[in-house]
Amino acid sequence: MGAAGDDDRAGLTAAPRKRSVLIAGHATSFSLEEPFWRDLAAIAKRRGLSLNALVASIDAERRGNLSSTLRLFVLDCYRSGELGPKPAGAAPERP
Repeated sequence: MGAAGDDDRAGLTAAPRKRSVLIAGHATSFSLEEPFWRDLAAIAKRRGLSLNALVASIDAERRGNLSSTLRLFVLDCYRSGELGPKPAGAAPERP
């Protein structure tokens, strides 16, 4: 994980950190490791959304624990190619 391409081996052993966002005007807390948090921020930026808006949209679709749902969302983004190495010959990303 780590959209920025950082070496995240240290992040994989780090404990999850409590995070807070506003969803429908209410503070919501969840625990998430730093690599997942950075990837969520990268996804939000690519989609032109705030982190709050992205987490709110994920929250609206979830059926279980928010922390687990966020991790699975990031995993799905890697699997779909939204995050991770670009295929050979792919056009460069616009700023």
